[in-house]
Amino acid sequence: MHPISIRHLNTQVTLPSSLFRPLRTTLRTSCALFLALAAAAIAAPSLAASVPAQQPDAPSVVVAQSTAQSTVPSSTQPTSQPLAISLDEAIARARANEPTFAAAYAASRVAGIDRSIARAALLPTAIYHNQYLYTQPSQLAGIVSTTNPAVVTTTPRFIANNSVHEYTSQAVVNETIGFQQITAVARADAFAALASAELELARRGLVATVVSLYYGSLAADHKLTVAQRAAAEAASFTTLTQQRETARESAHADVVKAQLQQQQRERDLADATLQVQKSHLELGVLLFPDPRSPFTLSVPTIPPPLATRDEVELAAAKLNPELQSATSALRVSNLDVTSAKQAYLPDLGLNFAYGIDAAQFAVNSPDGYRNLGYSAAATLDIPIWDWFTTQHKIRQAQIIRDSARVNLSATQRRLIAQLDEYYAEAAASRDQLQSLDLSVQTAQESLHLTRLRYTAGEATVLEVVDAQNSLTLAEIAREDGAIRYQTALANLQILTGTI
Repeated sequence: MHPISIRHLNTQVTLPSSLFRPLRTTLRTSCALFLALAAAAIAAPSLAASVPAQQPDAPSVVVAQSTAQSTVPSSTQPTSQPLAISLDEAIARARANEPTFAAAYAASRVAGIDRSIARAALLPTAIYHNQYLYTQPSQLAGIVSTTNPAVVTTTPRFIANNSVHEYTSQAVVNETIGFQQITAVARADAFAALASAELELARRGLVATVVSLYYGSLAADHKLTVAQRAAAEAASFTTLTQQRETARESAHADVVKAQLQQQQRERDLADATLQVQKSHLELGVLLFPDPRSPFTLSVPTIPPPLATRDEVELAAAKLNPELQSATSALRVSNLDVTSAKQAYLPDLGLNFAYGIDAAQFAVNSPDGYRNLGYSAAATLDIPIWDWFTTQHKIRQAQIIRDSARVNLSATQRRLIAQLDEYYAEAAASRDQLQSLDLSVQTAQESLHLTRLRYTAGEATVLEVVDAQNSLTLAEIAREDGAIRYQTALANLQILTGTI
Protein backbone atom coordinates (compact mmCIF):
# COMPACT_ATOMS: atom_id res chain seq x y z
CA MET A 1 0.00 0.00 0.00
CA HIS A 2 1.19 3.45 -0.90
CA PRO A 3 0.50 6.51 1.24
CA ILE A 4 -1.39 9.43 -0.25
CA SER A 5 0.12 12.92 0.11
CA ILE A 6 -1.87 16.15 0.22
CA ARG A 7 0.03 19.37 -0.31
CA HIS A 8 -1.63 22.58 0.94
CA LEU A 9 0.00 25.90 1.83
CA ASN A 10 3.44 24.40 1.49
CA THR A 11 2.48 21.82 4.09
CA GLN A 12 2.65 18.15 3.19
CA VAL A 13 0.35 15.77 5.02
CA THR A 14 0.68 12.04 4.45
CA LEU A 15 -2.49 9.92 4.94
CA PRO A 16 -2.64 6.14 4.99
CA SER A 17 -4.42 4.46 2.01
CA SER A 18 -6.67 2.43 4.28
CA LEU A 19 -8.76 5.56 4.91
CA PHE A 20 -9.85 5.69 1.20
CA ARG A 21 -10.72 2.00 0.80
CA PRO A 22 -14.47 2.44 1.66
CA LEU A 23 -14.67 5.35 -0.78
CA ARG A 24 -13.26 3.26 -3.63
CA THR A 25 -15.73 0.45 -2.91
CA THR A 26 -18.65 2.89 -2.93
CA LEU A 27 -17.55 4.39 -6.25
CA ARG A 28 -17.22 0.98 -7.87
CA THR A 29 -20.72 -0.04 -6.72
CA SER A 30 -22.25 3.22 -7.95
CA CYS A 31 -20.62 2.90 -11.39
CA ALA A 32 -21.81 -0.70 -11.76
CA LEU A 33 -25.37 0.26 -10.80
CA PHE A 34 -25.35 3.19 -13.24
CA LEU A 35 -24.14 0.98 -16.11
CA ALA A 36 -26.84 -1.63 -15.36
CA LEU A 37 -29.59 1.01 -15.38
CA ALA A 38 -28.30 2.47 -18.64
CA ALA A 39 -28.25 -0.94 -20.31
CA ALA A 40 -31.80 -1.64 -19.14
CA ALA A 41 -33.01 1.71 -20.49
CA ILE A 42 -31.43 1.02 -23.89
CA ALA A 43 -32.85 -2.52 -24.13
CA ALA A 44 -36.40 -1.58 -23.07
CA PRO A 45 -37.51 0.12 -26.38
CA SER A 46 -36.19 -2.75 -28.50
CA LEU A 47 -37.92 -5.29 -26.27
CA ALA A 48 -41.21 -3.38 -26.52
CA ALA A 49 -40.91 -3.17 -30.30
CA SER A 50 -40.31 -6.92 -30.57
CA VAL A 51 -43.51 -7.78 -28.64
CA PRO A 52 -46.55 -7.77 -31.00
CA ALA A 53 -49.45 -5.45 -30.24
CA GLN A 54 -52.29 -7.11 -28.40
CA GLN A 55 -55.64 -7.33 -30.18
CA PRO A 56 -58.53 -5.47 -28.52
CA ASP A 57 -60.72 -8.55 -28.20
CA ALA A 58 -57.96 -11.09 -27.54
CA PRO A 59 -57.46 -12.33 -24.00
CA SER A 60 -54.52 -10.77 -22.24
CA VAL A 61 -51.59 -13.07 -21.53
CA VAL A 62 -48.79 -12.19 -19.15
CA VAL A 63 -45.44 -13.84 -19.90
CA ALA A 64 -42.78 -13.92 -17.20
CA GLN A 65 -39.43 -12.81 -18.61
CA SER A 66 -37.35 -13.41 -15.52
CA THR A 67 -36.35 -17.01 -14.95
CA ALA A 68 -35.18 -16.24 -11.47
CA GLN A 69 -38.73 -15.48 -10.32
CA SER A 70 -40.24 -18.61 -11.87
CA THR A 71 -40.47 -21.41 -9.34
CA VAL A 72 -42.88 -23.71 -11.23
CA PRO A 73 -41.33 -26.13 -13.74
CA SER A 74 -42.33 -25.58 -17.35
CA SER A 75 -43.69 -29.12 -17.65
CA THR A 76 -46.32 -28.46 -14.96
CA GLN A 77 -47.58 -25.12 -16.33
CA PRO A 78 -51.04 -25.34 -18.01
CA THR A 79 -51.11 -24.85 -21.78
CA SER A 80 -54.07 -23.95 -23.97
CA GLN A 81 -54.75 -26.82 -26.35
CA PRO A 82 -56.96 -26.39 -29.46
CA LEU A 83 -60.38 -27.97 -29.09
CA ALA A 84 -60.89 -31.16 -31.11
CA ILE A 85 -64.19 -30.94 -33.02
CA SER A 86 -65.92 -33.96 -34.54
CA LEU A 87 -68.55 -33.69 -37.26
CA ASP A 88 -71.41 -34.44 -34.85
CA GLU A 89 -70.19 -31.82 -32.40
CA ALA A 90 -69.82 -29.29 -35.21
CA ILE A 91 -73.42 -29.89 -36.26
CA ALA A 92 -74.64 -29.51 -32.67
CA ARG A 93 -72.73 -26.25 -32.23
CA ALA A 94 -73.98 -24.86 -35.53
CA ARG A 95 -77.63 -25.48 -34.58
CA ALA A 96 -77.24 -23.00 -31.73
CA ASN A 97 -75.59 -20.28 -33.86
CA GLU A 98 -77.22 -20.40 -37.30
CA PRO A 99 -80.02 -17.80 -37.80
CA THR A 100 -81.88 -19.61 -40.62
CA PHE A 101 -82.35 -22.72 -38.51
CA ALA A 102 -83.42 -20.56 -35.55
CA ALA A 103 -86.07 -18.88 -37.72
CA ALA A 104 -87.39 -22.27 -38.92
CA TYR A 105 -87.51 -23.52 -35.33
CA ALA A 106 -89.45 -20.43 -34.27
CA ALA A 107 -91.90 -20.88 -37.19
CA SER A 108 -92.49 -24.50 -36.15
CA ARG A 109 -93.29 -23.49 -32.59
CA VAL A 110 -95.61 -20.72 -33.79
CA ALA A 111 -97.45 -23.21 -36.02
CA GLY A 112 -97.99 -25.47 -33.00
CA ILE A 113 -99.50 -22.58 -31.08
CA ASP A 114 -101.73 -21.70 -34.07
CA ARG A 115 -103.10 -25.23 -33.95
CA SER A 116 -104.04 -24.76 -30.30
CA ILE A 117 -105.69 -21.43 -31.14
CA ALA A 118 -107.75 -23.02 -33.94
CA ARG A 119 -108.99 -25.77 -31.63
CA ALA A 120 -109.90 -23.20 -28.96
CA ALA A 121 -112.04 -21.35 -31.54
CA LEU A 122 -114.47 -24.32 -31.51
CA LEU A 123 -115.22 -23.78 -27.84
CA PRO A 124 -117.53 -21.09 -26.40
CA THR A 125 -116.03 -17.89 -25.02
CA ALA A 126 -117.12 -16.12 -21.81
CA ILE A 127 -116.72 -12.47 -20.88
CA TYR A 128 -117.95 -10.31 -18.01
CA HIS A 129 -119.50 -7.22 -19.58
CA ASN A 130 -119.89 -4.00 -17.56
CA GLN A 131 -121.29 -0.72 -18.89
CA TYR A 132 -122.80 2.52 -17.61
CA LEU A 133 -124.97 4.57 -20.01
CA TYR A 134 -126.21 8.09 -19.32
CA THR A 135 -128.87 9.79 -21.48
CA GLN A 136 -130.07 13.36 -21.23
CA PRO A 137 -133.53 13.45 -19.57
CA SER A 138 -136.54 14.81 -21.43
CA GLN A 139 -138.36 18.04 -20.53
CA LEU A 140 -141.48 16.11 -19.46
CA ALA A 141 -142.32 15.66 -15.81
CA GLY A 142 -141.22 12.58 -14.03
CA ILE A 143 -143.37 9.45 -14.05
CA VAL A 144 -144.59 8.23 -10.68
CA SER A 145 -144.28 4.52 -10.10
CA THR A 146 -147.61 2.75 -9.68
CA THR A 147 -146.27 0.32 -7.10
CA ASN A 148 -144.31 2.85 -5.09
CA PRO A 149 -145.54 6.46 -5.35
CA ALA A 150 -142.36 7.68 -3.65
CA VAL A 151 -140.32 6.64 -6.67
CA VAL A 152 -140.28 9.09 -9.56
CA THR A 153 -138.54 8.11 -12.81
CA THR A 154 -137.40 10.45 -15.55
CA THR A 155 -137.78 9.46 -19.19
CA PRO A 156 -134.64 9.69 -21.40
CA ARG A 157 -134.60 11.99 -24.40
CA PHE A 158 -133.56 9.17 -26.79
CA ILE A 159 -136.35 6.65 -27.26
CA ALA A 160 -133.86 3.82 -27.99
CA ASN A 161 -132.44 4.06 -24.47
CA ASN A 162 -134.25 2.61 -21.51
CA SER A 163 -133.39 5.06 -18.75
CA VAL A 164 -131.43 8.18 -17.96
CA HIS A 165 -129.07 6.07 -15.88
CA GLU A 166 -128.57 2.52 -17.16
CA TYR A 167 -126.22 -0.01 -15.60
CA THR A 168 -125.20 -3.24 -17.30
CA SER A 169 -123.22 -5.96 -15.57
CA GLN A 170 -123.56 -9.36 -17.24
CA ALA A 171 -121.65 -12.58 -17.80
CA VAL A 172 -121.91 -13.29 -21.53
CA VAL A 173 -121.22 -16.63 -23.26
CA ASN A 174 -120.87 -16.68 -27.07
CA GLU A 175 -120.53 -19.62 -29.42
CA THR A 176 -120.32 -19.69 -33.22
CA ILE A 177 -120.96 -22.99 -35.00
CA GLY A 178 -119.88 -23.28 -38.63
CA PHE A 179 -118.05 -25.49 -41.07
CA GLN A 180 -115.27 -22.95 -41.54
CA GLN A 181 -114.21 -23.27 -37.89
CA ILE A 182 -113.96 -27.04 -38.23
CA THR A 183 -111.92 -26.71 -41.43
CA ALA A 184 -109.65 -24.18 -39.72
CA VAL A 185 -108.62 -26.84 -37.19
CA ALA A 186 -107.70 -29.30 -39.95
CA ARG A 187 -105.81 -26.54 -41.78
CA ALA A 188 -103.87 -25.65 -38.64
CA ASP A 189 -102.89 -29.31 -38.22
CA ALA A 190 -101.70 -29.49 -41.83
CA PHE A 191 -99.81 -26.22 -41.51
CA ALA A 192 -98.10 -27.49 -38.34
CA ALA A 193 -97.00 -30.60 -40.25
CA LEU A 194 -95.72 -28.33 -43.03
CA ALA A 195 -93.76 -26.22 -40.53
CA SER A 196 -92.28 -29.38 -38.99
CA ALA A 197 -91.15 -30.55 -42.43
CA GLU A 198 -89.68 -27.12 -43.17
CA LEU A 199 -87.80 -27.29 -39.87
CA GLU A 200 -86.33 -30.63 -40.88
CA LEU A 201 -85.39 -29.16 -44.24
CA ALA A 202 -83.65 -26.26 -42.50
CA ARG A 203 -81.83 -28.71 -40.24
CA ARG A 204 -80.63 -30.78 -43.16
CA GLY A 205 -79.62 -27.66 -45.04
CA LEU A 206 -77.59 -26.60 -42.02
CA VAL A 207 -76.04 -30.07 -41.83
CA ALA A 208 -75.12 -29.88 -45.52
CA THR A 209 -73.46 -26.50 -44.97
CA VAL A 210 -71.53 -27.76 -41.96
CA VAL A 211 -70.46 -30.90 -43.83
CA SER A 212 -69.21 -28.83 -46.76
CA LEU A 213 -67.25 -26.43 -44.54
CA TYR A 214 -66.01 -29.21 -42.26
CA TYR A 215 -64.59 -31.40 -45.01
CA GLY A 216 -63.39 -28.34 -46.93
CA SER A 217 -61.39 -27.30 -43.87
CA LEU A 218 -60.14 -30.85 -43.46
CA ALA A 219 -59.02 -30.93 -47.09
CA ALA A 220 -57.20 -27.62 -46.60
CA ASP A 221 -55.35 -29.10 -43.59
CA HIS A 222 -54.29 -32.15 -45.55
CA LYS A 223 -53.22 -30.09 -48.56
CA LEU A 224 -51.13 -27.92 -46.25
CA THR A 225 -49.30 -31.06 -45.14
CA VAL A 226 -48.73 -31.96 -48.79
CA ALA A 227 -47.45 -28.44 -49.52
CA GLN A 228 -45.04 -28.62 -46.58
CA ARG A 229 -43.64 -31.92 -47.77
CA ALA A 230 -43.32 -30.64 -51.33
CA ALA A 231 -41.53 -27.48 -50.14
CA ALA A 232 -39.11 -29.53 -48.03
CA GLU A 233 -38.47 -31.87 -50.97
CA ALA A 234 -37.80 -28.92 -53.30
CA ALA A 235 -35.39 -27.36 -50.79
CA SER A 236 -33.58 -30.67 -50.38
CA PHE A 237 -33.23 -31.06 -54.14
CA THR A 238 -31.91 -27.51 -54.46
CA THR A 239 -29.21 -28.35 -51.93
CA LEU A 240 -28.37 -31.50 -53.89
CA THR A 241 -27.95 -29.59 -57.16
CA GLN A 242 -25.75 -27.01 -55.48
CA GLN A 243 -23.55 -29.77 -54.05
CA ARG A 244 -23.24 -31.39 -57.46
CA GLU A 245 -22.41 -28.05 -59.04
CA THR A 246 -19.69 -27.49 -56.44
CA ALA A 247 -18.28 -30.94 -57.23
CA ARG A 248 -18.46 -30.04 -60.95
CA GLU A 249 -20.82 -32.94 -61.61
CA SER A 250 -23.71 -30.88 -63.02
CA ALA A 251 -24.30 -27.58 -64.71
CA HIS A 252 -25.54 -24.38 -63.11
CA ALA A 253 -28.75 -24.75 -65.10
CA ASP A 254 -29.75 -27.60 -62.78
CA VAL A 255 -29.43 -25.27 -59.78
CA VAL A 256 -31.54 -22.62 -61.52
CA LYS A 257 -34.25 -25.15 -62.34
CA ALA A 258 -34.25 -26.49 -58.78
CA GLN A 259 -34.47 -22.98 -57.36
CA LEU A 260 -37.42 -22.17 -59.61
CA GLN A 261 -39.14 -25.32 -58.39
CA GLN A 262 -38.41 -24.42 -54.78
CA GLN A 263 -39.79 -20.90 -55.21
CA GLN A 264 -42.98 -22.28 -56.72
CA ARG A 265 -43.40 -24.73 -53.84
CA GLU A 266 -42.90 -21.95 -51.33
CA ARG A 267 -45.67 -19.95 -53.01
CA ASP A 268 -47.88 -23.03 -52.97
CA LEU A 269 -47.16 -23.44 -49.25
CA ALA A 270 -48.15 -19.81 -48.58
CA ASP A 271 -51.39 -20.28 -50.53
CA ALA A 272 -52.16 -23.50 -48.65
CA THR A 273 -51.56 -21.79 -45.31
CA LEU A 274 -53.89 -18.95 -46.30
CA GLN A 275 -56.57 -21.42 -47.40
CA VAL A 276 -56.36 -23.18 -44.02
CA GLN A 277 -56.89 -19.89 -42.22
CA LYS A 278 -59.85 -18.94 -44.40
CA SER A 279 -61.55 -22.33 -44.10
CA HIS A 280 -61.11 -22.37 -40.32
CA LEU A 281 -62.60 -18.88 -40.02
CA GLU A 282 -65.60 -19.79 -42.20
CA LEU A 283 -66.28 -22.87 -40.08
CA GLY A 284 -65.58 -20.99 -36.85
CA VAL A 285 -68.39 -18.53 -37.64
CA LEU A 286 -70.89 -21.38 -37.20
CA LEU A 287 -69.20 -23.04 -34.24
CA PHE A 288 -67.91 -20.40 -31.82
CA PRO A 289 -68.82 -16.94 -30.54
CA ASP A 290 -65.32 -15.90 -31.61
CA PRO A 291 -64.50 -17.37 -35.06
CA ARG A 292 -60.79 -16.98 -34.30
CA SER A 293 -60.95 -19.66 -31.60
CA PRO A 294 -58.37 -22.39 -32.26
CA PHE A 295 -59.67 -25.87 -33.00
CA THR A 296 -58.72 -29.05 -34.76
CA LEU A 297 -60.85 -31.50 -36.73
CA SER A 298 -61.31 -35.02 -35.46
CA VAL A 299 -62.30 -37.59 -38.09
CA PRO A 300 -62.11 -41.39 -38.04
CA THR A 301 -59.10 -42.85 -39.81
CA ILE A 302 -61.26 -45.40 -41.62
CA PRO A 303 -64.29 -43.92 -43.46
CA PRO A 304 -67.67 -45.54 -42.73
CA PRO A 305 -68.92 -48.13 -45.21
CA LEU A 306 -71.52 -47.40 -47.86
CA ALA A 307 -75.00 -48.85 -47.22
CA THR A 308 -76.75 -51.00 -49.78
CA ARG A 309 -79.01 -49.50 -52.42
CA ASP A 310 -82.17 -51.06 -50.95
CA GLU A 311 -81.44 -49.65 -47.49
CA VAL A 312 -80.86 -46.18 -48.92
CA GLU A 313 -84.07 -46.22 -50.96
CA LEU A 314 -86.14 -47.43 -48.00
CA ALA A 315 -84.76 -44.72 -45.71
CA ALA A 316 -85.23 -42.00 -48.35
CA ALA A 317 -88.88 -42.96 -48.88
CA LYS A 318 -89.67 -42.79 -45.15
CA LEU A 319 -87.63 -39.87 -43.88
CA ASN A 320 -87.51 -37.35 -46.70
CA PRO A 321 -88.61 -33.89 -45.48
CA GLU A 322 -88.91 -32.42 -48.97
CA LEU A 323 -91.57 -35.00 -49.85
CA GLN A 324 -93.33 -34.41 -46.52
CA SER A 325 -93.23 -30.65 -47.05
CA ALA A 326 -94.71 -30.90 -50.54
CA THR A 327 -97.42 -33.29 -49.33
CA SER A 328 -98.33 -31.03 -46.41
CA ALA A 329 -98.43 -27.99 -48.70
CA LEU A 330 -100.86 -29.79 -51.01
CA ARG A 331 -103.06 -30.73 -48.06
CA VAL A 332 -103.13 -27.11 -46.88
CA SER A 333 -104.12 -26.00 -50.39
CA ASN A 334 -106.97 -28.52 -50.53
CA LEU A 335 -108.26 -27.32 -47.16
CA ASP A 336 -108.08 -23.72 -48.37
CA VAL A 337 -110.33 -24.64 -51.29
CA THR A 338 -112.77 -26.36 -48.92
CA SER A 339 -112.78 -23.38 -46.55
CA ALA A 340 -113.45 -20.98 -49.42
CA LYS A 341 -116.44 -23.07 -50.58
CA GLN A 342 -117.85 -23.20 -47.05
CA ALA A 343 -118.36 -19.43 -47.18
CA TYR A 344 -121.64 -20.22 -49.00
CA LEU A 345 -122.94 -21.98 -45.87
CA PRO A 346 -124.58 -20.17 -42.92
CA ASP A 347 -123.10 -19.81 -39.45
CA LEU A 348 -125.12 -20.33 -36.28
CA GLY A 349 -124.41 -17.91 -33.43
CA LEU A 350 -125.51 -18.58 -29.85
CA ASN A 351 -125.49 -15.99 -27.06
CA PHE A 352 -126.36 -16.28 -23.37
CA ALA A 353 -126.18 -13.41 -20.84
CA TYR A 354 -126.76 -13.42 -17.09
CA GLY A 355 -126.65 -10.29 -14.91
CA ILE A 356 -128.36 -6.92 -14.59
CA ASP A 357 -129.45 -4.27 -17.10
CA ALA A 358 -131.34 -1.73 -14.98
CA ALA A 359 -131.52 1.88 -13.88
CA GLN A 360 -129.78 1.01 -10.62
CA PHE A 361 -126.57 -0.82 -10.02
CA ALA A 362 -128.20 -3.27 -7.64
CA VAL A 363 -129.75 -6.72 -7.57
CA ASN A 364 -133.16 -5.30 -6.58
CA SER A 365 -134.73 -2.03 -7.72
CA PRO A 366 -136.23 0.52 -5.24
CA ASP A 367 -139.75 -0.45 -6.25
CA GLY A 368 -139.14 -4.08 -5.27
CA TYR A 369 -138.47 -5.65 -8.67
CA ARG A 370 -135.50 -8.01 -9.10
CA ASN A 371 -132.92 -6.68 -11.57
CA LEU A 372 -130.88 -9.90 -11.83
CA GLY A 373 -131.86 -12.12 -14.80
CA TYR A 374 -130.73 -13.79 -18.01
CA SER A 375 -131.30 -13.70 -21.76
CA ALA A 376 -130.51 -16.03 -24.67
CA ALA A 377 -130.27 -15.44 -28.42
CA ALA A 378 -129.69 -17.57 -31.51
CA THR A 379 -128.61 -16.06 -34.85
CA LEU A 380 -128.46 -17.74 -38.25
CA ASP A 381 -126.84 -15.67 -41.02
CA ILE A 382 -127.46 -17.02 -44.52
CA PRO A 383 -125.22 -15.52 -47.24
CA ILE A 384 -127.13 -14.47 -50.37
CA TRP A 385 -125.06 -12.10 -52.49
CA ASP A 386 -121.47 -10.84 -52.19
CA TRP A 387 -120.67 -9.73 -55.78
CA PHE A 388 -118.76 -12.95 -56.62
CA THR A 389 -116.25 -12.43 -53.80
CA THR A 390 -116.59 -15.98 -52.55
CA GLN A 391 -116.34 -17.39 -56.07
CA HIS A 392 -113.13 -15.45 -56.68
CA LYS A 393 -111.64 -16.69 -53.41
CA ILE A 394 -112.44 -20.25 -54.43
CA ARG A 395 -110.69 -19.68 -57.75
CA GLN A 396 -107.63 -18.31 -55.99
CA ALA A 397 -107.43 -21.34 -53.71
CA GLN A 398 -107.76 -23.68 -56.69
CA ILE A 399 -104.88 -21.96 -58.50
CA ILE A 400 -102.63 -22.35 -55.45
CA ARG A 401 -103.68 -26.00 -55.14
CA ASP A 402 -102.72 -26.71 -58.77
CA SER A 403 -99.31 -25.16 -58.12
CA ALA A 404 -98.86 -27.36 -55.03
CA ARG A 405 -99.64 -30.46 -57.11
CA VAL A 406 -96.93 -29.54 -59.63
CA ASN A 407 -94.50 -28.92 -56.78
CA LEU A 408 -95.24 -32.33 -55.27
CA SER A 409 -94.67 -34.07 -58.60
CA ALA A 410 -91.40 -32.19 -59.15
CA THR A 411 -90.24 -33.06 -55.63
CA GLN A 412 -90.83 -36.75 -56.23
CA ARG A 413 -88.87 -36.68 -59.49
CA ARG A 414 -86.05 -34.67 -57.92
CA LEU A 415 -85.85 -37.13 -55.01
CA ILE A 416 -85.42 -40.06 -57.40
CA ALA A 417 -82.72 -38.21 -59.36
CA GLN A 418 -80.84 -37.07 -56.25
CA LEU A 419 -80.91 -40.56 -54.79
CA ASP A 420 -79.35 -42.06 -57.92
CA GLU A 421 -76.84 -39.20 -58.24
CA TYR A 422 -75.63 -39.25 -54.63
CA TYR A 423 -75.39 -43.02 -54.48
CA ALA A 424 -73.46 -43.21 -57.74
CA GLU A 425 -71.12 -40.44 -56.53
CA ALA A 426 -70.45 -42.24 -53.25
CA ALA A 427 -69.89 -45.60 -54.94
CA ALA A 428 -67.51 -44.15 -57.56
CA SER A 429 -65.46 -42.21 -55.01
CA ARG A 430 -65.28 -45.26 -52.74
CA ASP A 431 -63.96 -47.44 -55.56
CA GLN A 432 -61.24 -44.89 -56.37
CA LEU A 433 -59.74 -44.71 -52.89
CA GLN A 434 -57.52 -47.76 -53.29
CA SER A 435 -56.36 -46.62 -56.72
CA LEU A 436 -55.43 -43.18 -55.37
CA ASP A 437 -53.39 -44.73 -52.56
CA LEU A 438 -51.57 -46.91 -55.08
CA SER A 439 -50.82 -43.87 -57.24
CA VAL A 440 -49.21 -42.08 -54.29
CA GLN A 441 -47.04 -45.10 -53.50
CA THR A 442 -45.97 -45.37 -57.12
CA ALA A 443 -45.15 -41.65 -57.30
CA GLN A 444 -43.08 -41.87 -54.11
CA GLU A 445 -41.10 -44.80 -55.49
CA SER A 446 -40.63 -42.98 -58.80
CA LEU A 447 -39.26 -39.87 -57.08
CA HIS A 448 -36.91 -41.94 -54.94
CA LEU A 449 -35.49 -43.80 -57.95
CA THR A 450 -35.23 -40.66 -60.05
CA ARG A 451 -33.25 -38.87 -57.36
CA LEU A 452 -30.90 -41.84 -57.09
CA ARG A 453 -30.39 -41.78 -60.86
CA TYR A 454 -29.79 -38.03 -60.80
CA THR A 455 -27.23 -38.42 -58.00
CA ALA A 456 -25.48 -41.03 -60.10
CA GLY A 457 -25.57 -38.74 -63.11
CA GLU A 458 -27.97 -40.90 -65.11
CA ALA A 459 -31.06 -38.62 -64.96
CA THR A 460 -31.66 -34.97 -65.74
CA VAL A 461 -33.01 -32.28 -63.49
CA LEU A 462 -36.21 -32.18 -65.54
CA GLU A 463 -36.91 -35.80 -64.70
CA VAL A 464 -36.56 -35.07 -60.98
CA VAL A 465 -38.82 -32.01 -61.18
CA ASP A 466 -41.38 -34.03 -63.12
CA ALA A 467 -41.28 -36.78 -60.47
CA GLN A 468 -41.75 -34.19 -57.73
CA ASN A 469 -44.75 -32.69 -59.50
CA SER A 470 -46.23 -36.14 -60.07
CA LEU A 471 -45.98 -37.00 -56.37
CA THR A 472 -47.52 -33.70 -55.32
CA LEU A 473 -50.42 -34.10 -57.75
CA ALA A 474 -50.95 -37.70 -56.64
CA GLU A 475 -51.09 -36.70 -52.98
CA ILE A 476 -53.50 -33.85 -53.67
CA ALA A 477 -55.66 -36.18 -55.76
CA ARG A 478 -55.71 -38.70 -52.90
CA GLU A 479 -56.82 -36.05 -50.41
CA ASP A 480 -59.47 -34.79 -52.83
CA GLY A 481 -60.69 -38.35 -53.37
CA ALA A 482 -60.99 -39.04 -49.64
CA ILE A 483 -62.88 -35.78 -49.06
CA ARG A 484 -65.05 -36.51 -52.09
CA TYR A 485 -66.11 -39.87 -50.68
CA GLN A 486 -66.80 -38.50 -47.21
CA THR A 487 -68.78 -35.58 -48.63
CA ALA A 488 -70.79 -37.84 -50.97
CA LEU A 489 -71.52 -40.24 -48.12
CA ALA A 490 -72.62 -37.36 -45.89
CA ASN A 491 -74.91 -36.01 -48.64
CA LEU A 492 -76.48 -39.44 -48.99
CA GLN A 493 -76.99 -39.64 -45.23
CA ILE A 494 -78.56 -36.17 -45.24
CA LEU A 495 -80.93 -37.24 -48.01
CA THR A 496 -82.02 -40.33 -46.08
CA GLY A 497 -82.16 -38.54 -42.71
CA THR A 498 -79.55 -40.68 -40.99
CA ILE A 499 -77.33 -37.74 -40.08
